Amino acid sequence: MRVHLGMLAGAAALTGALSFVLLAAAIGTDFWYIIDTERLERGGPGVWGRAGPANGSQLEPLSSHSGLWRTCRVQSPCVPLMNPFWQENVTVSDSSRQLLTLVTLAGISVYIAYSAAAFREALCLLEEKALLDQVDIRFGWSLALGWLSFIAELLTGAAFMGAARVLSLRQRQDQAI
Repeated sequence: MRVHLGMLAGAAALTGALSFVLLAAAIGTDFWYIIDTERLERGGPGVWGRAGPANGSQLEPLSSHSGLWRTCRVQSPCVPLMNPFWQENVTVSDSSRQLLTLVTLAGISVYIAYSAAAFREALCLLEEKALLDQVDIRFGWSLALGWLSFIAELLTGAAFMGAARVLSLRQRQDQAI
């Protein structure tokens, strides 16, 4: 099967653009990490009983979804995460800023990976096992977009490598003639 250079270039351009769009959507949205406490707030059996909390008060909604830049609660406005670069008196070089951004993203990844486990461990220590059944903690669709962007970027690299190989073979054939 003969692979055409135009097809490889088109595939690289398409997957590269797709990767960029997916990554921009992933970074800009606030659904990386989702905590859903709807069942707990309805007063599920075994936690508060059917009437809600023992003192009869209503629970404040605890459901939230978080992104890289802010956390949003159900009935509250979104709260931005602290950004040290917004302060006027801070002077940071571009390379230091990129390194800090990389470290911050790594820290967020570690936080997301271990926060659900820490929550489960805390509940076990408090012996509130029924509470754990009422809270749903999961990753959101923004994280899925980030992974799809990564896969599209790998496909872009493969298409570029294929195009480079086709050009190399053509150059060898032209030199042979």
